[in-house]
Amino acid sequence: MRKKALILDLDNTIYPASAITATLFAPLYDLIQKSGEYQGTFEDVQARLLRQPFQVVAQACAFSETLTQDGIRLLSTLTWNEKMEPFEDYASLRTLSCKKFLVTTGFTALQHSKIAQLGIENDFEALFVVDPTKTERTKQDVFQQILSDYGLEAGDVLVVGDDPHSEIAAATALGIDTLLYQHAGTGPRIPGQETIHSFADEKLRRFFG
Repeated sequence: MRKKALILDLDNTIYPASAITATLFAPLYDLIQKSGEYQGTFEDVQARLLRQPFQVVAQACAFSETLTQDGIRLLSTLTWNEKMEPFEDYASLRTLSCKKFLVTTGFTALQHSKIAQLGIENDFEALFVVDPTKTERTKQDVFQQILSDYGLEAGDVLVVGDDPHSEIAAATALGIDTLLYQHAGTGPRIPGQETIHSFADEKLRRFFG
């Protein structure tokens, strides 16, 4: 079935988070390491922060309440003010004839600053930042809102993202087709989950042909 709309994640889907995280998160890494109030290794915490929202990492690594709140306060003030570039294959998405939506989880000011520096605002019908410090809404709630607001059925939409436990799970719960994006073949194989390594992949383009 030809899709009418595409919903995309941001971090590690449109650009590599690793390109800015070391610099951006340096104060956060310092805060975490000095506190020592977490479980597991510091290297594991760092690796998780490359892939997952802070609140998810804080829970998974058993951050203390003090460390969690200090981290939230710090991250709420951060923005990224240097030019960023999307993955090279992102240009392929601009040729797709459909409505496009961006749905990302994170701190509002930080996510909007990254979107601005990437220069991708005009590629999307609408942009949504799910900020756990400001709302209890989830990506699934936002996906449902998009269906309702734009008169779409689940079968009209494709969701593409890098996190099987976030946007992929949220879409699946609503009966929306998904593609797991692993840039240039990075990431483990997920049994039963269709995966692409480039936005030029025919697995994606067949939905819009």
